[in-house]
Amino acid sequence: MAYKQDKVSVSVLKYVSDIIQFEVKNPEIGFVTVTGVDVSGDLSIAKVYVSFLDKKNVEARFEALNRSKGYIRSLLAKKLTIRKVPSLVFIIDDSYEKGMKIENLIKEVGNK
Repeated sequence: MAYKQDKVSVSVLKYVSDIIQFEVKNPEIGFVTVTGVDVSGDLSIAKVYVSFLDKKNVEARFEALNRSKGYIRSLLAKKLTIRKVPSLVFIIDDSYEKGMKIENLIKEVGNK
């Protein structure tokens, strides 16, 4: 079962990335990077982790992305070959910022 779950995760990542980049025409969203996808065991929910290039108005841009969720899911249904398309749950991925913060702390400790 894990193989199918991983395969669906990779497909959702690729297709949602393409859909957001090329087919969603909402200028409020701006440039979004899909950094990862976790699909539940029964393939009913896909957690889509996104990161925004520009850090201004992240909450407003995230809300605009959430408003486009139904459209993105309908286009995803046309591209996936599975019977039931997972519901999309967008989550802001702040792992890059956390990593930079940790790196800066390590550099501070190294300089002392």
